[in-house]
Amino acid sequence: MHFKTGHIRHLTGWITGLCLFFAAGIVGAAEMTPAETAARLQGSYDKISSMSADFRQMTSMKMSRRTRHGAGTVVFQKPGRMRWDYSNPDHQVLVCDGHTFYMYFAKEKQMMVVSAEEYLKSDVTYSFFAGTGNILRDFDVFPPDEDVKKAEPAEDGSSDTEKPQDGKSIIIKLVPRNSHPQIDYIHVWTEDSTFLTDRIRIVDQFGSVTDIFFTNIKVDQEIPSGRFTFTPPPGTEVIEQ
Repeated sequence: MHFKTGHIRHLTGWITGLCLFFAAGIVGAAEMTPAETAARLQGSYDKISSMSADFRQMTSMKMSRRTRHGAGTVVFQKPGRMRWDYSNPDHQVLVCDGHTFYMYFAKEKQMMVVSAEEYLKSDVTYSFFAGTGNILRDFDVFPPDEDVKKAEPAEDGSSDTEKPQDGKSIIIKLVPRNSHPQIDYIHVWTEDSTFLTDRIRIVDQFGSVTDIFFTNIKVDQEIPSGRFTFTPPPGTEVIEQ
């Protein structure tokens, strides 16, 4: 997802994807209800302290045939620290040190600075990232929509049925219990063999759909504290909000 005209609107969607991603454990998934799956995701997420992964994403806008693609790496560490590095299509860096968000856009030579505390107070999605959220408390949980269960394009252009998988995916739908300005609902794909989430789909109030695919997932590894700091190049315009 690109952070140009819609920087802040899209930010929370990415944070949601990140926070729902931290789920690990092995269970009898085939017999679980959506609510039981969500509860297990929450319980596993609470036990994880850090994660890193590669990601690819596709965003399609309503009333537009254009699909935007992005790729890079993501790192997360509790409490409240994260970093997204975009290598494609443009160099972008999104960093949170637990207190402040720094969003750097190389093409525009700009860096936006936003208080993390404000998101913690007002955004249910950021509360997951900060370690204070709860899936069952903040979302209503449903089975996936019928169209989502059908084969559809994967990140490489193939269908889901053609995409190599180590196990069967369980899909649940999450709808914010309180009206959310950025998120209409979310679908989460979870591997039943590992209970690691390797895909999420975020649908916003404007009908935009963002699919995020995670690979090379690593959890609970040591992450240097310097990963969560960023100094922009000289000449960068800094915009504080």
